[in-house]
Amino acid sequence: PEEFGLSRAYPNPFNPVTTLRFAIPIEAEVYLSIYNLQGREVSTLISGNMDAGYHSIVWDANSYASGVYFVQMVAQEFINTQKLMLVK
Repeated sequence: PEEFGLSRAYPNPFNPVTTLRFAIPIEAEVYLSIYNLQGREVSTLISGNMDAGYHSIVWDANSYASGVYFVQMVAQEFINTQKLMLVK
């Protein structure tokens, strides 16, 4: 990849599993976290150094309540936040 990117979660809305795909052009510290509507971090999916390339991770939200959540990716100066809808 030529630039950092966070693709749209698929599926979204979801029940109870969604896949998050992202790209990093160089080796970098990557943080991928899930937040609730109150802004509280409810899950840390990735926190650490990752190799360049295309990656994906599955979020299993089986233990979470239905509602709106946000996924945020932070890598170097790149920050991207997206809305997720969990429907049970």
